[in-house]
Amino acid sequence: MIAIIDYDAGNLRSVEKAFGVLGQACVVTRDHDEIRRATKVILPGVGSFGTAMEQLKKYELDKVIHEVAEQQKPFLGICLGLQLLFEGSEENGGVSGLHLLDGGILRIPDREGLKIPHIGWNSLTLQNDGRLFAGLPGQPYVYFVHSYYLKAADESIVKAKTEYSVDIHASVEKGNIFACQFHPEKSSVVGLQILKNFAEI
Repeated sequence: MIAIIDYDAGNLRSVEKAFGVLGQACVVTRDHDEIRRATKVILPGVGSFGTAMEQLKKYELDKVIHEVAEQQKPFLGICLGLQLLFEGSEENGGVSGLHLLDGGILRIPDREGLKIPHIGWNSLTLQNDGRLFAGLPGQPYVYFVHSYYLKAADESIVKAKTEYSVDIHASVEKGNIFACQFHPEKSSVVGLQILKNFAEI
């Protein structure tokens, strides 16, 4: 059973639906014991970093996330869920994150001709043999919606990059922790393959 953490941050049902297409049993929950019993855990999310951290702390989900991560359970952060795994974000005047991984979340710099938020399809440059990207061709296209981006402290954990005004660390993997800035659940066949790869880890 895959647990999708519910902390009122939206986008949960589309993730659940995508795993349903793959025939994977999922539960959307904030029940601590249900999350602990899951074989894999997903932290999705859209919205602001500060509000998301407040919600995680309100339901004491921050503690459960650290607990399951320490148990080496496969854990996937999606979009805002990726950002929350790091040290903190410039958004909302600077907010501390879960700090399961080292690095910071920065605002995408303004550049003439580019709109922020970054909304739409971009190709990925794959590197460092990410397990989420097994079986995918080079330069796969995925769907992004974000105004802030990850700069990981350790380049070796970065498994995919994209370019939008700046070099964006679009996916990371370290041990049992995986994360994507883009939305695999909205990225058609490529996205389903990424989620399938995670489900089979």
